[in-house]
Amino acid sequence: MMHLLQALLWDVDGTLAETEESGHRPAFNDAFAQAGLDWFWDQATYRRLLQISGGRERIRAWMEQQQHWPDAARHDTEQWIEALQRAKQKLYQKRLQQGLIALRPGVERVVLSAHAAGLQQAIVTTSGRSAVEALLAAHPQLQGCFAKWVCGEDVSRKKPYPEAYRLALQRLGLEGCSALAIEDSPQGLHAARGAELAVVITTADWHGERADLADAVLVVEHLDSQPTELADLRALLI
Repeated sequence: MMHLLQALLWDVDGTLAETEESGHRPAFNDAFAQAGLDWFWDQATYRRLLQISGGRERIRAWMEQQQHWPDAARHDTEQWIEALQRAKQKLYQKRLQQGLIALRPGVERVVLSAHAAGLQQAIVTTSGRSAVEALLAAHPQLQGCFAKWVCGEDVSRKKPYPEAYRLALQRLGLEGCSALAIEDSPQGLHAARGAELAVVITTADWHGERADLADAVLVVEHLDSQPTELADLRALLI
């Protein structure tokens, strides 16, 4: 049975925009340097850390691997992590303002065509609301296209848990069978499938070898790498 496509649910980092290498990783490293830390996340390290959803969570996981912590981190670890994450977010937003973070190929075309066709669209991300606001401010052509946002602070369990996608569907007033998620990672795929959504994967180098994408209805390098017109996306809901 074919279902009518009523909504597109978009991941942000690596899906809407090239945020990881152009934005998040250098912002983390700059924040570490500003804090007087000798930490540095190279590409291989960051690729491993992307298996963990959320910036605070990645910092915490990294700290658990370090033998020596700053004194301030020992005194109040969570407050210290929060301050470091806030500093990183400011640096990330500065990179957006400088025009250093581009949309992924085909994103603008699909978002605008879906909006013109009257489809609902939502953002579903582990990133904080301030990061989403900064991204859309840097790409104003997308503003007004997303009816709902579900961000990291809106859920108790981030991807790969399905809570964020279930909340997005609830806010849109839709069932999973009438929407399509667009993701870039195995964690996002797992989260969306847990909410009974069909998933399109646009691959990103950051997630390494992909052996666990069998549940996606379509896997493409990006939305311009093969035909992904709105009619093609509608046809994926079977």
